[in-house]
Amino acid sequence: MKISYDAEIDALTISFRETTVTTKHLAEGIAADYDRDGRLAGLEILNAKARFGDEQTFTHVTLEGVGAAS
Repeated sequence: MKISYDAEIDALTISFRETTVTTKHLAEGIAADYDRDGRLAGLEILNAKARFGDEQTFTHVTLEGVGAAS
């Protein structure tokens, strides 16, 4: 998994796997990326600072309950 923040465009990207994706817009400024099998491959969030707070929010990431499905 790769989490990145682009300060120039204020976008947070969470990629679960590198693959060709189809993007579906979920809400204003929020999109989900799906692989060819329809599995979630990533998330894109625009206006990230306005949604989550200042840039300090992006310095700490906690993952809970993450595991591989059989």
